[in-house]
Amino acid sequence: MIKRNIAIIAGGDSAEADVSMRSAEGLKQFIPNKNYNVYVVIIHGKEWTVEYNNKVYHINKNNFSFTTDENLEIPLHFAYITIHGTPGENGLLQGYLQIMGIPFSCCNTAIAALTFHKYICNSFLKSHNVKVSPSIEITRHTNYTIQQIVQTIGIPCFVKPTSDGSSFGVTKVTNINQLQPAINNVLQNHYSAMIERQVFGTEVTCGMYKTKNKEIIFPITEVVTSNDFFDYDAKYNGQVEEITPARISEQKTSEVQQLTSYIYNLIHAKGIIRIDYIITKEGDIYLLEINTTPGMTTTSFIPQQIRAANLDIQNVMTDIIENEF
Repeated sequence: MIKRNIAIIAGGDSAEADVSMRSAEGLKQFIPNKNYNVYVVIIHGKEWTVEYNNKVYHINKNNFSFTTDENLEIPLHFAYITIHGTPGENGLLQGYLQIMGIPFSCCNTAIAALTFHKYICNSFLKSHNVKVSPSIEITRHTNYTIQQIVQTIGIPCFVKPTSDGSSFGVTKVTNINQLQPAINNVLQNHYSAMIERQVFGTEVTCGMYKTKNKEIIFPITEVVTSNDFFDYDAKYNGQVEEITPARISEQKTSEVQQLTSYIYNLIHAKGIIRIDYIITKEGDIYLLEINTTPGMTTTSFIPQQIRAANLDIQNVMTDIIENEF
């Protein structure tokens, strides 16, 4: 049997590039090399490269391949996107792959663009009866007053880039004097900021995937951190306790899993996604964020949940790849 050539696409043009590279290292271990030839393609701006036999080659974007020094052309048959941020999480890379007819691991351009824009995504989900925290969007051209924001959203609240991830640039505002500096901090580097009311409760996250033949919803992870919130240090520098399965009732576990499946189908997701929630003391489930290219380092939530489900991660990766052929 001829092995398919799998490209793990990593890097990207956001502050999350280092996280992406760590996810790529995890995926190299997870995708079974007995079945596939696995290559890591690194994207930085217009520079697309791949390492092969200890040499670096440029990707031919005309047909998504590379040619070795021996003049051997190696076509890449499938892309596992693990870029967190642009261009892999906002739909730009998916657009290229769709044009080229290359199958890939996650949702299409339209859905990636929707889920990457937090405010628009929350507005869409709210219209389909998913609970989201009240929020407003402010661009560099919005006329507003701090008092109007406080009256609408309240304090404490979070100020974050509308389109970004991994808690980069997120500020928790606990008094009115912190609000304007937090907004200014975001708008220095981004076109728009989202200001969101803080919802108090237990933070959990749930991953899942679907193929043509089955739906797999993973056990839920409870996220406990001593930080003010689940910020970048908590996510990637170990300042967090991750408990799988979460210490919640069977009923609430079922509700979170059913909601995850509902949202997956609602947005026409593909491959593995992970959705973060807050469960209030009243038992309401509020959506925090949809991750369409979740982290895949060896310690990330998804590999943890796959282990907790007693699944073989190599079989899961095979499911994701083979579903596209």
